[in-house]
Formats: sequence, structure tokens, C-alpha cells
Amino acid sequence: MFFNTSSVSLSAPQIGVPLRILALEYPQKMLDVSSPMSRKVHGLSVQPLRIFVNPELRVLDWQTVLLQEACESICGFSATVPRYLSVEVSGLNEKGEDTTWQGSGWPARILQHEMDHLDGVLYIDHMDSKTFINVNWLAYNE
Repeated sequence: MFFNTSSVSLSAPQIGVPLRILALEYPQKMLDVSSPMSRKVHGLSVQPLRIFVNPELRVLDWQTVLLQEACESICGFSATVPRYLSVEVSGLNEKGEDTTWQGSGWPARILQHEMDHLDGVLYIDHMDSKTFINVNWLAYNE
């Protein structure tokens, strides 16, 4: 796995590669450290490593969900961001084969977040600015 311990996805532009490629993975070990409440609220589930080249996103459920979101491109901060409940991504996999995958809950949020990166958009462009926080604030003030 090439993500750090808290990242679950990455897009090529985040590492300076000007290509439309994204990867996501949510391993069992991350699910194991999540509370049952967090699993339910966020729709967390184990996801194997998936690679999409030249991905296209289609919304399956236009209902939006407001949840806190963060990004390695803006370390140490998070904010509430509306995302669609369910989406489908299609493109090529790492072998150059056509692939399509449907995600809902947290996987759908991850896909939308990474697709935004491919278009030069960050979560702060969609966030509710009143919810923007420094995630280390409590530790700094203890």
C-alpha cells in the first residue's frame, strides 16, 4: 500500500503527475480501528485497492450527505462537505482493462473527492466554511 496510515485515496496530481489517475483502498486494519458508530454513520466498509485511469463519474443517488472531510493536500484541517450518496466510476484499471465500480457511503465520498483533484478542485472549494477546523486544535491547547 502506498498511502500513509490515514489516507485512503490518492490522485496523480497530488504527487505532481499530470495524469487522470486515482487510487483508493480501505483496508481491514482501518475498519478495525473505527468505532461501530463511525462505521454506521460514514458507511465504512473494506475496499480493496482500486486504480482508475481516465475515470468518469456518474451520480446514482443525488441525495447529498454532509460529513467532515480532510485531505493530505491541506494537512491538519477538515471541514463539512456535501457529497452525493452513491456514484459510479468507470475507466481503465491498472492493466488497461475497462472497469466500472459503484460506491455508496464513504467509498462514494472518496471517489468524488479524488475526482475533484483530477479537475483541480479541493474540498475547501465545496466546504461549509463555518465548519473549517484545525484537527489538532485540542492537542495544541491542552
